[in-house]
Amino acid sequence: MSNAKLQLHYNDAARMSYSSYDENHYAGQSSISTQTAANAKYDPDENRGRWASKTEFILSCLGYAVGLGNVWRFPYLCYRSGGGAFLIPYLLMLFLCGIPLFFMEIIMGQFSSLGCIGIFRLAPLFKGAGFAIVIVNIICTTYYSVIISYPLMFLKHIFSSKLPWESCENPWNTNHCVEVTDMAKYNFTTRGEFKTPADEFFHLEILKISNGIYEIGSIQWSLFAALVLSWIMVYVCIIKGIETVGKVVYFTATFPFIILFILFVRGVTLPGAMKGILFYIKPEWSRLMDLKVWADAAIQIFFSLGPGWGGIVNMASFNHFRNNAKGDAIFIPIINCSTSIFAGFVVFSVLGFLSHQTGIPVADVATSGPGLAFITYPQAIAMLPFSQVWAGLFFCMLFLLGLDSVFVQIEAIISSVLDEIPKVRPYKYAVTFVSCLLMFSMAILFVTNGGMYILQLLDWYSASISVILICILEVVMASWIYGIDNFLDDIYFMIGKKPEKIWRYCWKYVTPAILVFIFFTSIIFNRPVRYNDKLYPEWAVALGWCSCAISIACIPLYMLWTVCHRRGSLRENLMASLKAKFWLPAQEDYRVAYAEFKTARKLMDELSSRNFEKVEMLRKP
Repeated sequence: MSNAKLQLHYNDAARMSYSSYDENHYAGQSSISTQTAANAKYDPDENRGRWASKTEFILSCLGYAVGLGNVWRFPYLCYRSGGGAFLIPYLLMLFLCGIPLFFMEIIMGQFSSLGCIGIFRLAPLFKGAGFAIVIVNIICTTYYSVIISYPLMFLKHIFSSKLPWESCENPWNTNHCVEVTDMAKYNFTTRGEFKTPADEFFHLEILKISNGIYEIGSIQWSLFAALVLSWIMVYVCIIKGIETVGKVVYFTATFPFIILFILFVRGVTLPGAMKGILFYIKPEWSRLMDLKVWADAAIQIFFSLGPGWGGIVNMASFNHFRNNAKGDAIFIPIINCSTSIFAGFVVFSVLGFLSHQTGIPVADVATSGPGLAFITYPQAIAMLPFSQVWAGLFFCMLFLLGLDSVFVQIEAIISSVLDEIPKVRPYKYAVTFVSCLLMFSMAILFVTNGGMYILQLLDWYSASISVILICILEVVMASWIYGIDNFLDDIYFMIGKKPEKIWRYCWKYVTPAILVFIFFTSIIFNRPVRYNDKLYPEWAVALGWCSCAISIACIPLYMLWTVCHRRGSLRENLMASLKAKFWLPAQEDYRVAYAEFKTARKLMDELSSRNFEKVEMLRKP
């Protein structure tokens, strides 16, 4: 047989084998009927699309990773957990857990061109975790869309001659309202009875908040209008999927960095700024002996980068197959964490100014979460010259930071639907519209008088435990069930370089151990939910845990269905569902090359094994 005919014969064999090798987990043996069935079942989306450039992918990842938590959670967490000393556990967790997880999810998405459900073809038994990701994204996108509506409400008021949260001379103010410059005159133990103008503006004018979660009240139509505007902007930006998202992120992902830098320059030039900055970075080395500090560092890295939500996998699924995923997986998390640290200087320089102007200690004005973004920081901005300009920049930044995260979460949901239900792929616009309409309808509950209480409840319980568990399953699936050697082979085939040994040890041992640590500490250190100093009733807490259980329940229920619905014994079904199924590149030419690659690897392993056996026989006397 000539070389040309031999090569042709080999390519034909490869085309036959790629469709069936995953049924036998690289066994390389399959009947013609099995191959035909595999071809019928495997249906990659040929029109899924690709990023127009690598820049679009990086900007999308940065927009997703750099979010509101970088501004309103990390600075407070850092000062509370030991200041500069907190950076030691924070950076360790970045390199031992954050970056390995980020790299792993990029590889999964880029190799398979699949979303958060499809990647569980690595071990179909765990596919329920993919459905759990979709449920978590639906819940969180629903209330997150309301959070990005709040900055629009503030922006509506910046065009007045005087910011409405600057004084207590407004119709919504009560007798408890006290000007911030007068707060220091009151005894610290009774100061909690008084409210700042910004506090009353946010709660009484924007939210028109009720007395508790038991009092839902009616829809607040001004906030409802802001929610409608938010969803219209979201839909317009994602209407064509990555075709539009890839262009929009050039603005939405970069402009917040420009605003953050402008606010930094303004903040450090304020009187008292250095006092706030020193308070932020002053190291307390003794805090490194506190287990909770290490747990907080791990949790912050985990939720800041966003693994387990499906967003990273989905964005990577639009990459070109040969993209250098390792470089991206190192660059993006480092930029994200650097932004968090930098945001701390922006926040605490202004809090130092607020402390200087009011005489209130920095520790008393420092806070985190919505309280920092919508009460404390706006109150400090109101004391600046040209306060409308600084308020406009700040709330534009908050809106854009949140908008990018919503893009990615919705795209993860839509891509999963299109991957799993091929029949609806021609109707992508309709799927996008229906998805947005459904989540908008659910979000209406959060713009009622008691909406903020429900929002805080879901934010507290619905995602935290679920997402950590999903990541544990992902790492176990890739490293232990699919096999770390197979996973490293896939990387080698895709980018042409085998990862260094440190990745093997992280994926197989270090990162799973840290994730288990995060999982249990998240449960152990979980505090009762409260908002505005009000504890939630037991029935509300039970509802919160139910929102968490809804997603987690998908995992064992799908396992039971997978093992029990097939013919054969439970053990046979279990073993079959742990083997990779249709884990292939989406493009035809890469599938052929991959089959050749796996065949060559198998032959090399067999030769190595035989040579080893010969050497052993020669050694015997």
